[in-house]
Amino acid sequence: MKKTLATITALLLLPFLAMAQFKNPGYHDLGDSEEVAALKKHVSFLASAALEGRAAGSEGEREAADYVREILDSYGIDLLTGEEGDNFGIKQENGDTLTSRNVIGMIEGYDRNLRDRYIVVGARLDNIGTRKVNVDGQTVTRIYYGANGNASGLAMLLELAKKLKTNSVLLKRSVIFVAFGASQESYVGSWYFLNRSFKNTDRIDAMINLDILGCGQQGFYAYTSSNADLNYILKEMGNSLQPLHPQLTASEPFPSDHRMFYASEIPSVLFTSGAYPEYGTDRDTPSILQYDYMERELEYIYNFSVNLVNGRAPEFSQDSMAKAESETDSEVVAYHDCDYKPSFLGSTDPKVFLEKWVYAYLKYPKEAVRQGIQGRVLVDFVVDEKGKVRDVRVLKGVHPLLDDEAVKVVSASPDWKAARDRGKKVKCGMSLYVEFKLERNK
Repeated sequence: MKKTLATITALLLLPFLAMAQFKNPGYHDLGDSEEVAALKKHVSFLASAALEGRAAGSEGEREAADYVREILDSYGIDLLTGEEGDNFGIKQENGDTLTSRNVIGMIEGYDRNLRDRYIVVGARLDNIGTRKVNVDGQTVTRIYYGANGNASGLAMLLELAKKLKTNSVLLKRSVIFVAFGASQESYVGSWYFLNRSFKNTDRIDAMINLDILGCGQQGFYAYTSSNADLNYILKEMGNSLQPLHPQLTASEPFPSDHRMFYASEIPSVLFTSGAYPEYGTDRDTPSILQYDYMERELEYIYNFSVNLVNGRAPEFSQDSMAKAESETDSEVVAYHDCDYKPSFLGSTDPKVFLEKWVYAYLKYPKEAVRQGIQGRVLVDFVVDEKGKVRDVRVLKGVHPLLDDEAVKVVSASPDWKAARDRGKKVKCGMSLYVEFKLERNK
């Protein structure tokens, strides 16, 4: 009897003894998940020295495009471009033509009323840059490349495509995936896609841009140009259980292909970790990526994508939302009368707003160019107590084409830091000249 009791006791203790020996291993002790392994594989190839930085028009960029096409094809994504990609040429100053390409794939939505509407997911193919360094007392220019040149964003695009394809029965709209060539050449790839290649631009409801991801200590950010509808989706998801949540930022972390979509009045969101500490160095740095963190970012972006694909189409204009949220019964204080003036991107100098926002997004109307119309439009607007721009109007116009464009760009401004007067946040009235100037052909 004693022997039987001892045997039973030992059997009951076995699970607890096993747990004691397990020592609570960390995430990586369990081995890489399938997604982490795939992300590592993509980054390893795309950030390799063999691709020589993936400069626009280079053999390395072409090999990266081939890789993206092959992986999308293996994941069952319908390819809209052939083996050579969607080629386009860029005229160089010396008269030569640089040839680059986009790679485009699609998952068709199931809803017969929405399958002809599109959400675009994009990431840039190319990565090249230079910096001046001192070598033996002489200043030389070196090329830099690496995972911080968006191998991470391309890897995320590929695995996001796989997740969405696996769950395509959930997708009402169609999803288009684009690896943009020549992004570092003033976003030529995204311009070509919107203005030459894709014929149904008016059916694109929104764009998701993936650029520089996977560096946990730098954070995780979402930038929407303060689009009210996209912000609403992000805030609603903030109330649900997610592997992590991005910080919604009103300051653009860095320019990227989302700018071209904004210029075409398509709501867009940039997901990024921001520039890495090593960004701009001349060495390959895939080791700086935190792949378990990338996996959580991927899960969040997937959930956001499903929300966007199946939800109401976001509106481009934010005028009505800004007016609805602002109070109308308080006094508007003149800019120069405020104790603390409103600030944009940390600066109270209105020139910063013009340089960093207005002229970055201003689109010269084609008809105005054709007619040779130019001049300075005086725009008046209010920055309210919540930092939102509203009540934008023209005080001194030049022509309706230029007047409307100036009002549109100022109205779409990200949030400011509100002005203060006598210790309280106040509405502040401002006036700025927006200049439209045509350059003569030499």
